Amino acid sequence: MNENTEYEKFAQEIYQDLLNNEGLTTEVKHNIKLQGKSAKHQIDVYWEYAFAGITHKVAIECKNYNKELNIGLIRNFYGVLSDIGNINGIIVTNIGYQKGAREFAEHYGINLIVLREPQPEDWEGRIKTIVTNIQAISQKAKKWFIQLDYDWCKVNFPEEILTSLEVKISGVNNETWIFDKDGNKLKNFLELQDELPVNDDKLVDNVHFYAFDNAFIKSENVGNIKIKGIQITYDTSIAKTQLVMDAENTTKAILKNVLTGEMKFIKKGYT
Repeated sequence: MNENTEYEKFAQEIYQDLLNNEGLTTEVKHNIKLQGKSAKHQIDVYWEYAFAGITHKVAIECKNYNKELNIGLIRNFYGVLSDIGNINGIIVTNIGYQKGAREFAEHYGINLIVLREPQPEDWEGRIKTIVTNIQAISQKAKKWFIQLDYDWCKVNFPEEILTSLEVKISGVNNETWIFDKDGNKLKNFLELQDELPVNDDKLVDNVHFYAFDNAFIKSENVGNIKIKGIQITYDTSIAKTQLVMDAENTTKAILKNVLTGEMKFIKKGYT
């Protein structure tokens, strides 16, 4: 495959990506013949689609040149479009277009596009690299100590129970709740674990005490019981990750509309 054909296939691929992204499922074709009023014409890249009963046709002329295109090339393409009729025209090239070519194309509604692979100067004045630092913190509770309100227990439990009071509490963290005096949920054990403070200087065997005012917990054997607080002994795990997105490495093509100045950065895997 020669360089000119490679460039045509490159344009076909980019415009197929653009159409797919716009939700158009039509196929972008390469190297086809279209019948005009006077002759058949070879078209480098072509697609058409129907909308509201009207067929829209687009022909692309690819010029893999290392210099600006002159007005003569634009005139020749305009002649092809005129002979075919009812078709939109796009010219794509690597470098750009001379002044006369731009003026002629603008007058006759031909789109002039610079289509090429990205270059370092394309990132001047733009964000090229984005670095994201992620710090994931997880707390692992190793020991839970529930401090009962013994004054409340003395009032609400018989003396024979208090002499050997054993409170049984079990359940998964997000279903084990602390309630207020009216039975409203305040916090579950998972929330308490997630809210534990982080100490970067000490990650193992940290201790934190949550104090509660007029709070209760439900036990398996003696029902609701008033508590003063919960003490948690825990370890902290910190995982650090850095993600680097380099736009230059993820950009497949630069597509610039010469007449409007609009520039698109086509990413690899663009859909």
